[in-house]
Amino acid sequence: MLALSRKKEEALIINNNIEIKILDIKGDQVKIGITAPKEVSVYRKEIYLQIQEANKEASDMEGLEILKKLTK
Repeated sequence: MLALSRKKEEALIINNNIEIKILDIKGDQVKIGITAPKEVSVYRKEIYLQIQEANKEASDMEGLEILKKLTK
């Protein structure tokens, strides 16, 4: 993991086309802005993990249904 220090209004550039900018700092919260191409998905980590879990559960159910059909 790369750890960087940034101040308000400073930014990072990733892969020449993604900018992460520090918009505000209040206490222990940091507000960031992300500029990225439309084809780049950006999620909060907890939401990303929920999506991954839901996808896994859905694929497990689909696999079970296919297996049931094959055994009939």
